[in-house]
Amino acid sequence: MSTYSRREFLKRAATTAGLGAGCAALGPAAVGLASGAEKPAAFKLAICNETFRDWPQEKAFAFAAECGYEGIEIAPFTIATYVTDVDRRQRRQLRRLAEKNRVEIVGLHWLLAKTEGLHLTSPDPNVRKATADYLGELAKFCADLGGKIMVFGSPQQRNLPPGVSLDQGKQFAVEVFRAVVPALEKTGVTIGLEALGPNETDIIVSAADAAELADRIDAPQVAMILDCKASAKESASIPELIRKHHDRMVHFHANDYNRRGPGMGDLDFAPIFQALREVGYDGWVSVEVFDYEPGPERLARESIDYMKKVLAKLDG
Repeated sequence: MSTYSRREFLKRAATTAGLGAGCAALGPAAVGLASGAEKPAAFKLAICNETFRDWPQEKAFAFAAECGYEGIEIAPFTIATYVTDVDRRQRRQLRRLAEKNRVEIVGLHWLLAKTEGLHLTSPDPNVRKATADYLGELAKFCADLGGKIMVFGSPQQRNLPPGVSLDQGKQFAVEVFRAVVPALEKTGVTIGLEALGPNETDIIVSAADAAELADRIDAPQVAMILDCKASAKESASIPELIRKHHDRMVHFHANDYNRRGPGMGDLDFAPIFQALREVGYDGWVSVEVFDYEPGPERLARESIDYMKKVLAKLDG
């Protein structure tokens, strides 16, 4: 555990000059507001690599860069079921492939997908310890690839097991994430808790839930993210959620309520991007889709073309 709270950490960071490249781990919103610049914050656009399905990683990196994405977000299961099976040579190769194609590896998401025997809210302390240990390994893997953010979604590995109450589940989750903090401190990686709708999970089902849990963990290395699709069931609009939670927000997933990319449904991103600018967010806006039927090329191109048009209109 840190010797002072996450909120104190962010407050100190916001008043410290010359934060440099390491600011992503401190919370982009705090950094953006600290700059005092009149020019709107320039967040960066990324895409999740599972969008490209069975493409070789180099082909995915190259196409993402061709489309105009600056970053790519990795789902570990697209590399190996367990990252402990990915050796140093393979890690260096992945990082070099990204650098060669001029895209930055942003971080990881779908952290526990495809794994077995790992669960955030298990009543078995041995399972919780194994889960914390593996999240620590994921932090090392993330850092080895040059990433700074790990998005914790993984609904199947966090759902409340039979006999575990919501309060117990939250306490188990706090225990696991606190146990990961030393590995996060060592690697410079931040975990962003991702709220998912009640149709996907039964714990952390709203932005308020993610914020509450982050506050209970009380470590600067554990914050929250917002995801457009996951916000569909919220009573507040996405711009309202951004304004309310920006001081805890370290990452943002862009998608439409229809599970496709931005601009491929009815969700208007102009007020969303305007809100991100208003709060000084200068981190990553990463496209994450769940309906792959249109194909990788169309999903990637149409998403970024739409986002750039929205940004150009805001600039105009």
